[in-house]
Amino acid sequence: MKKVLAIVAVLAACVASSAPAFAARHKPSHFLDKETTVDLSGMKRIFIGWVDMHEDDWSAQGYTTRQEWADTIATLNAGFVSDLMQNDLPNRTLVPAKNKDDEDAKGCDLYVKFTDVKVDYDNYTLTLAIHFIDPKSGQEIGLIGAHPYSGSTKGPRGSFAVALQQVGQKLHVEIAGTSPVAGQ
Repeated sequence: MKKVLAIVAVLAACVASSAPAFAARHKPSHFLDKETTVDLSGMKRIFIGWVDMHEDDWSAQGYTTRQEWADTIATLNAGFVSDLMQNDLPNRTLVPAKNKDDEDAKGCDLYVKFTDVKVDYDNYTLTLAIHFIDPKSGQEIGLIGAHPYSGSTKGPRGSFAVALQQVGQKLHVEIAGTSPVAGQ
């Protein structure tokens, strides 16, 4: 009987100790480690490209018209840049793209371009790659491959806003070179 109790106790301890590992595996990663090797901390005027969430997917999002989803995408992009200005890159001048075709980064030190954007409407996850481009030469100076940024269960607009906040935190790490303030 003592052996059975000892075995049960060991198994319970193993399960209890592995639970945090399982939970951590399912938490959304904020990718708060610097992945690029280039020092971007001196970049003060930054052109922020458009996060294209595919206007033609309006029906998959449950919108009644393409224009409604296009307006939501524009609102999400504007909120993303506003959040960057207030929280993630407050000491920088940010120049936002006006639409998905706007790539005019003249007069800027850095162009941040988003590509490979995939929208998972079932899990409210936004996957994208981030390119850091020198606007003067047109050369890419840094790249973060496509990563998923997880939203929440607040519906498409709220979820993708949360995912874009995570992208903002990632930009903070890459551009400022430091981790964002805990809790942001």
